[in-house]
This record gives sequence, C-alpha cells and structure tokens, in this order.
Amino acid sequence: MTGSVPERVTATPAALALIAKLEARHGPVLFHQSGGCCDGSSPMCYPKAEFIVGDRDVLLGEIGGVPVYISESQFAVWQHTQLIIDVVPGRGGMFSLENGTERRFLTRSRAFSGEETCALAARPVRRGATDKADPKT
Repeated sequence: MTGSVPERVTATPAALALIAKLEARHGPVLFHQSGGCCDGSSPMCYPKAEFIVGDRDVLLGEIGGVPVYISESQFAVWQHTQLIIDVVPGRGGMFSLENGTERRFLTRSRAFSGEETCALAARPVRRGATDKADPKT
C-alpha cells in the first residue's frame, strides 16, 4: 500500500447489497458503530433523517455512499484499526434497520500497518455534526 491512505471503514459486497435494499425501503441511511449497551458493539443502521449525529462523533468514512460514524471514545480505541462492515445470518440490532431481515451487520477489523497509520495521521479527523460528509444533508 505504498503512498496511499487507507480507508478507515470498508464493506463487503454482502453488506453493500443489504444497504442498497434498506435504502430502497427506508431512504437515505447512516451507520453508527455502537460501543456497547443493549446491542453490543454492532454497527447500527438508522434512517439518516432520524439520527442526530453528535458534535463529537467521528466520521470514519462512507460505504456505498453511506456515512459511518463512531463515538469519540470508541474512535480513540479503534483508530489504528480498519473496520470492515459485513453481514451474517441472524437478528439485527434491536434498533437497527436490518432487524427483521434475518441478517445482521457485523464489524470485522484488521490493524493498520505502520505505514498506513502514518498516512492516516496526516489526514484530519472529521467530526459529525460540525463537519458533515455531504454539506447538502
């Protein structure tokens, strides 16, 4: 990966296909990487218009044109790791849009190499409500 900056978040083809189905049904969506509580540490998919992104939430990137956020405290733990959104059989998170599809989103991960970590350090971290991925939204 010489000279390029890696993405902080990616998705498998299966995840992208489920996202497309959810957007067809619910309109624009976003993800927030959960940090625990009721639904464990699952990536949660919400209608974009119904989820308030906090000022301290970190925008990890986009998958299939859909923004993915994580809390600042979770980002501090996971900043050296690429998150890979995947889909597996099972029930989705209680509040996540895939609930009822008999599939659920799952976060896999891999540690960035030293070179990748250095490349990422040069890129500013974007915050949620104060630094939207798409200023028209």
